[in-house]
Amino acid sequence: MAAPSSVDLSLALVMEPTVATQWLAILPVALCLTAGAGLMMVRHAIHRHPPVAIATLVLLVIIDLLLVVQVAQHGPVTMMMGRWLPPFGIAFTVDLTGALFALSAAIVALAGAIYATVDINGSGRRYGFYPFLLVLMAGVSGAFLTGDVFNLYVWFEVLLISSFGLLILGSEREQIDGAVKYAILNLIATTLFLITVGYLYAIFGTLNMADIARKAEGLRGTAPMMTLAALFVLAFGMKAAAFPVNFWLPASYHTPRLVVSALFAGLLTKVGVYALLRIMVTLFPVEREELSFVIAVLAAFTMVLGALGALAQSDLRRMLGFVVISGIGYLLAGVAIGAVGSLSAALFYALHSIVLMTALYFVAGEARQLGGSYSLVALGGLWRTAPAFAAVSLALFFAASGLPPFSGFWPKALLVKASIDIGAWWLAASILVAGFVTTIAFGRVFLLAYWRPAGETAPTPESAGIAWVRLGPLLVLSLLVVWFGLFPERLLVLTQTAAEGLIDPTAYLNSVFPAGGTP
Repeated sequence: MAAPSSVDLSLALVMEPTVATQWLAILPVALCLTAGAGLMMVRHAIHRHPPVAIATLVLLVIIDLLLVVQVAQHGPVTMMMGRWLPPFGIAFTVDLTGALFALSAAIVALAGAIYATVDINGSGRRYGFYPFLLVLMAGVSGAFLTGDVFNLYVWFEVLLISSFGLLILGSEREQIDGAVKYAILNLIATTLFLITVGYLYAIFGTLNMADIARKAEGLRGTAPMMTLAALFVLAFGMKAAAFPVNFWLPASYHTPRLVVSALFAGLLTKVGVYALLRIMVTLFPVEREELSFVIAVLAAFTMVLGALGALAQSDLRRMLGFVVISGIGYLLAGVAIGAVGSLSAALFYALHSIVLMTALYFVAGEARQLGGSYSLVALGGLWRTAPAFAAVSLALFFAASGLPPFSGFWPKALLVKASIDIGAWWLAASILVAGFVTTIAFGRVFLLAYWRPAGETAPTPESAGIAWVRLGPLLVLSLLVVWFGLFPERLLVLTQTAAEGLIDPTAYLNSVFPAGGTP
């Protein structure tokens, strides 16, 4: 009998042993999915849900922090599923941009889980708040850490499904109405994203991001790359609530429980912006340049109309929904300009906004606890009732308005400079006008809800004071916002390094293809 021929597995599989740091790339997703599934299995023991979820999210923050340190010191990390060589195996590839987004998301999720111990009642826990939160974080983490376009779509689906569950907890009429509007637009965006992914595969024959980045230049003269890029801008613009497809956000974000609104405002739109950064800057830089004017116009409309919408609201939660929209405009401006400075500013603003918007919704929740309403007509006297809380609120209002020395000032100043550097005076003016209108909107909130004396018929507070379990997460997030503003140097260095990695993805490509050649 002839001896069996030997098979060279190195032609198909990664032969090097997996090192510990590579596991960091998938541990956030694996941890959240495992813990979420475990809580579903003990769904009747709801008293166990908060401690298990909080412990899981503490561990998630630690893992993401280690991932940031690893990537900042040694460059991008890649983990290939099933040991298949790229681009055939599914890749988790983490650069500094993805790691920073993942860490920020984990921090606000932990704050939300703690806040939910008093905001989510027994019925909400029984219907799965904490399992939904962990599955949501699995989707958010997966979107930030994946190196495969199709799996980016998969993680969008995971976070979308879990967000549906969180949105309708309580099954109130207003929640169902908001969920329908949220679902329709997001399902349209998701379907468009899937169609675009299929179109992408038909052109490139691969969905690995690093492989697409390597092949794009060779196909640019023959393939309809502009059509592909425009479809991605539309799909991710809908996900991020950019103009003119942003009306679903203020119609839905004010309807669920306060902590759910806070998490949505901090996380969900930022996933759409991250995807836009990854696809348009790293994979299709030439097409991004061609579409830069269109993206800049959308950015200007998004930031200015969002600020005007915030100024027009008398309900605090609806107002914050428009502030979320306005913030997306600043991020799109950074993408439109496309320079290292503007992308660094956009990344800084995104990280600041993840923390800030979550904290602002917590402020709205405390204002209701103290004043009995979200309405600016009914609220009043909060400065006299809780001066420390009012001081924290004022600092966050300054940060959202972009006033120095708080965290919102630095990215807006950098975006204005980047706009002027390329001669886009109208874009710089839009940034300044949006910031001015936002300042007026938050000044109006402070004057009406905090400084104005409470009326004789003011609603009865829902609690005698502020519960420390709610105040703790708010204070921690507020301290982060203040720290970002007073000591921005370290974060600016990180975001500039991350922006350079987006524009020049050599290290990213070498992480996936160490030899630099085709498999």
